[in-house]
Amino acid sequence: MTTLQNTAQRPHAPVPVGKIVLYAVLLAGAVTMLVPFLWMILTSFKSVGESIRIPPTIWPARWITANYKEVISTLPMFNLYSNTLLLIFFRILLASIFSSMAGYAFAKLRFPGRNLMFGLVLAQNMLPAQIFIIPQYLMLAKMNALNSMFALVFPGLVSAFGTFFLRQTYMSLPDDLAEAARIDGCNQWQTFYRILLPLTKTALMALAVFTAVFAYGDLMWPLIANTDLNKMTLASGLSVLRGQFTTKYPLLMAGSVLAMLPMIVLYSVFQRQFVEGIALTGTKA
Repeated sequence: MTTLQNTAQRPHAPVPVGKIVLYAVLLAGAVTMLVPFLWMILTSFKSVGESIRIPPTIWPARWITANYKEVISTLPMFNLYSNTLLLIFFRILLASIFSSMAGYAFAKLRFPGRNLMFGLVLAQNMLPAQIFIIPQYLMLAKMNALNSMFALVFPGLVSAFGTFFLRQTYMSLPDDLAEAARIDGCNQWQTFYRILLPLTKTALMALAVFTAVFAYGDLMWPLIANTDLNKMTLASGLSVLRGQFTTKYPLLMAGSVLAMLPMIVLYSVFQRQFVEGIALTGTKA
């Protein structure tokens, strides 16, 4: 009984000031990220006049669902969804295949010019993507491949970031594994495909996560390569809703909400892989 009384009378330890500041900063960051999404959703249910009112109003005076109906009737949403999902799928597939093979070659094979070639990969990774737009467009024009799914996927055939990232992953694997595989009779392809590649599943998932995010948010290239609305992606298709002189912001916000649905579904299904991928890219040496 005395012990319980002493415990109850014992003063609580004060909360460290540093922890309070940390929680305050994290809370402020969370609010900063959530407010634009909430504002977008609320604006999608407003009228045009209410969306540009000054001072602005937070809640709609009357919840209007006609904006979503107009977006669906204006844009070929099925084509935009399918083009976006196919773009994500093919870019993940091609980046995983070619980056795995290139990363293995740069990490485990010895051949003339290896360092020079890898330097070119690093140079491509450091240069802005806008530099390659004109050459890539001219190449597609020569092949008569504009306004096609291949035109959307073309810049992602090879991933400089994926090659560098998977090279680092293969370099972290011990060479003894490859030597033991060769002693057991595996050739170079079998050593790569059967022994080392399965050990990079987490790195491949991380690459898939970032490839999907980059492909989903790509706006400039789909607008340049595909001028047909039925061949565009969600990000480029939304640009049709933006007028030259005036813009119906509730309509644009409604389209943005609909465009968010694929990534929300993908994140809900692959939430664990998203978290593991981001954690891996932050800790990989």
